Amino acid sequence: MKSPAKPFLIAQISDLHIKARGALSYRVVDTARHLRECIAHIKGLKQRPDIVVATGDLTDFGRPEEYGLLRELLGELDLPLYMIPGNHDERANLRAAFPEHAYLRQHPEFVQYVIEEWPLRIVALDTVIPGESGGVLCEKRLGWLAQQLRERPDRPTLVLMHHPPFRTLIGHMDDIGLANAPSFKAVLVNHPHVQAVLCGHLHRSIETVWRGIFMSTSPSPAHQVALDLSADGPSCFMMEPPAIRLHAWSAEDGWLSHTSYIGKFDGPYPFHDEGGLID
Repeated sequence: MKSPAKPFLIAQISDLHIKARGALSYRVVDTARHLRECIAHIKGLKQRPDIVVATGDLTDFGRPEEYGLLRELLGELDLPLYMIPGNHDERANLRAAFPEHAYLRQHPEFVQYVIEEWPLRIVALDTVIPGESGGVLCEKRLGWLAQQLRERPDRPTLVLMHHPPFRTLIGHMDDIGLANAPSFKAVLVNHPHVQAVLCGHLHRSIETVWRGIFMSTSPSPAHQVALDLSADGPSCFMMEPPAIRLHAWSAEDGWLSHTSYIGKFDGPYPFHDEGGLID
């Protein structure tokens, strides 16, 4: 029997919210410590990811000193890394902090780019509106996306963006979601080679399928948005277990996603011993 091909493995991190050295996010969360633990977790995975994608809110206020610490922390990661900005980021400071990441400057105005060298073609989008929490894909950005998707209809494609293009039912976050999600989806509908859309912003694992395309958000390696599905729920966060997403794709099996929790947990314990299933 022929063994299945090794899947292309993507570790997704998101919403790191790194502050200046010694500062706590919201005066509570030591995001630098959490990112250190996250990177150690990725490096310790039994199956080594092929790449890491970071889907925005890399820093808390987009300040140079925050990007300086972010660069130091991410320097421990020994895997190819692809970053996009979120609403807490600042494009110029991100680019300045990572001059060797040439893909950050593919587009003259927005931090959006195409990566060709992996089994999945990666198309990364910039949904940032400077000074605002919500996101948008203006006509210029949508036109660029449509052009990139038209160019390679033969290549299975992954789209990265910070603001999710779907309602999550967490009211205060949907209020600052992607303002023109229907326009984005109107572009995708003509491109069935898009396999998945990976997003951040929500600090939770949330998944949906739209016209056969897998769409999801990622938990944070630090704090999580409180799970409250009321339209008028308060804007608040929880110190639930930190996590990353681990996505697998192959031409044979398509898309598969796991949530991988960061921390030390009891186990693994066996299900069976020499007598069979343990009673």
